[in-house]
Amino acid sequence: MSHVVVVDTDGVRVPLSRQRVAAIARIVLSAERIAAAQLSITFVNNRRIAALNRRHLNHGGSTDVISFGLASVPRAGIVGDIYIAPDVARRNAVAHGVSVREELTRLVVHGVLHVLGFDHPDGNSRNRSPMWRRQEQLVARLTRRTRSAA
Repeated sequence: MSHVVVVDTDGVRVPLSRQRVAAIARIVLSAERIAAAQLSITFVNNRRIAALNRRHLNHGGSTDVISFGLASVPRAGIVGDIYIAPDVARRNAVAHGVSVREELTRLVVHGVLHVLGFDHPDGNSRNRSPMWRRQEQLVARLTRRTRSAA
């Protein structure tokens, strides 16, 4: 198995190490039985995520995560880019009563699943979608592992 995961913080503070973020992505790839993948995960400020949101999704304002799944490439396998806004993750964590680390874990999982082709509807029904259920299974597994290691 070849899972290449590159993590960049682009000058923003993130309470997870680059190694932990890469490990989360690799765990998702393995759980989904992906043999080969190349992912870049970049943590960006609100201004940059808002610009990406406008340019690529035609949505105004910042968002928590944006994923771009590029076509599967021979020898490289799945190729994708994931952008995460830690400031939005912090607000979401407070709103949902979870830790920032758990919310960032959720966003990494969410981004990887999108790169793999998973999708969910917009609105309230997204939380009942198969993608969301899979995401939450993986987050529970990852956060349980973190808690037991502490």
